[in-house]
Amino acid sequence: MLKKIYRHGGMMTNLSPERLAQNNSERGHQAALFCWIALNIDKYPELDRLFHIQNASANRSARVVGVKAGVPDLFLPIKRANYSGLFIELKRPQSEGKKAGKVSKEQVEWINHLQLEGFDATIVTGWEAARDVIISYLKL
Repeated sequence: MLKKIYRHGGMMTNLSPERLAQNNSERGHQAALFCWIALNIDKYPELDRLFHIQNASANRSARVVGVKAGVPDLFLPIKRANYSGLFIELKRPQSEGKKAGKVSKEQVEWINHLQLEGFDATIVTGWEAARDVIISYLKL
């Protein structure tokens, strides 16, 4: 599915994970990760199940429909070893003119809760770190 989106949806033209992450936004790093997945889906077919949790706004109107502050960005609902799935909170790295993404108290609380409930859950900085965590998880 991801390969079709990136290759047949016209989005792959001159795109690479590195190019997508160039602006050093969290969104850019997330797009870079999904681009890398599309390029490697044959090697890691389980990654077709990785998805983004749309949870960026925890304002009052968003809370009415179930948005919760601090919920991690990504979830891979694939069981490995003693884990029921993998949650990832992805932060942008520090770069010229931009500070590294800041981890909130709520994000730490969610990560701790998810770990207690039997999930692998982590906070990473940059798409490459997310990729490495995912590859390690899939090898469990």
